[in-house]
Amino acid sequence: MVKIRLKRAGRKKMPFYQIVAADGRSPRDGKFLEVVGHYNPTAKPHAVTIEKDRVAYWLNVGAQPTATVRSLIRGTGLLHEMNLQRRGVSESDIAAQMETWQQKEAERRQKRLTVKTRRRQAKKDAEAKAAAGSAEAAAEA
Repeated sequence: MVKIRLKRAGRKKMPFYQIVAADGRSPRDGKFLEVVGHYNPTAKPHAVTIEKDRVAYWLNVGAQPTATVRSLIRGTGLLHEMNLQRRGVSESDIAAQMETWQQKEAERRQKRLTVKTRRRQAKKDAEAKAAAGSAEAAAEA
């Protein structure tokens, strides 16, 4: 069975991945059929480039993406676009729906970023408060 999965590249502690279509029996960094994209998790924000037409081809012929690759493909909107095509939606409607999907996705990412920032700030405040409390207790003793 053909799998769409990650192939590790890059140096020690600086991973960089190729998204490849490979036989499921071959090892992670072994023989593959085709490179269909790249993923850089160390970039801020992480960088994903996918050849949508080739990924769509492999998915249509029965290739199974791994969980990580599936989430990366989902993030680019390809799965949503393929679903609309399967339902027989016209090209102009697909383009309009993809534009609204991209706007909603950008809003979701921004919301997640603000929540993460708030959590980090709350954690820093709690640590500072705890440090001040322990310093105060040491001064009293």
